[in-house]
Amino acid sequence: QVQLSESGGGLVQAGDSLRLSCAAPGRAFTNVAMGWFRQPPGTEREFVAAISWGGHKTYYTDSVQGRFTISRDIAKNTVYLQMNSLRPEDTAVYYCAAANGPATTDVVQGSLRHWGQGTLVTVSS
Repeated sequence: QVQLSESGGGLVQAGDSLRLSCAAPGRAFTNVAMGWFRQPPGTEREFVAAISWGGHKTYYTDSVQGRFTISRDIAKNTVYLQMNSLRPEDTAVYYCAAANGPATTDVVQGSLRHWGQGTLVTVSS
């Protein structure tokens, strides 16, 4: 199965920033929407952000709106999540996912074909 490789997680203080990266090999997933999800300790995975296949549209969950930015570099086949003004409640394992279709709604609705293994973000006070 094609691999999605997340990186960029770590331990930071509240108010700090991190940038997560999600890389796919070759041309895999370049024509579908991509998204970021997170799983706080002891909870189900939840949607964070989505970006359409060409990067023209983005969508965010309310709790990260204005603080997080999703982007993608088509040439590098890499998706990014810039996280600013981090809060302790942002602590979670963050997962990159590829959708079954090209639209952000495919990500939001959970129509997903592949997941990465996750990268841990811990925000301390």
